[in-house]
Amino acid sequence: MPAPFKIAPIGFVRRTDEAVWIEIAPPFLPAMEGLEDFSHIQVLFWFDRNDHAEGRSFLKVHPCRDPENPLTGVFATHSPLRPNLIGLSLCRIEAIEAERIFIDRIDALEDTPVVDIKCFIPTRRELSSLRLPEWA
Repeated sequence: MPAPFKIAPIGFVRRTDEAVWIEIAPPFLPAMEGLEDFSHIQVLFWFDRNDHAEGRSFLKVHPCRDPENPLTGVFATHSPLRPNLIGLSLCRIEAIEAERIFIDRIDALEDTPVVDIKCFIPTRRELSSLRLPEWA
């Protein structure tokens, strides 16, 4: 097995009843330049509340936590239980104010560490060949 490596947060998910945003840590503020030209971002975050041996040991789960769904490998699900606890959400940018990127939603809890943000540029591939399992 390859040697482990470190990932440090660039910010954290913040929420109120009215809004959700990513608060960027001061050293990373220059990395936000140009983001205002995009409508969407991909946010990579760390499922920190599952960061324990048991949470990393799951290789199969019932998708959507529904036991009626077939037991499926975690790579074929969006489960937060996985060998490396990286989550990914596509988010619409609502506004950018100083160190805050206001977004429409994210599949992450309050104070979840954000490990990276990427501007979203859709590919030109046709989705006519898109295939999904029945439970999705």
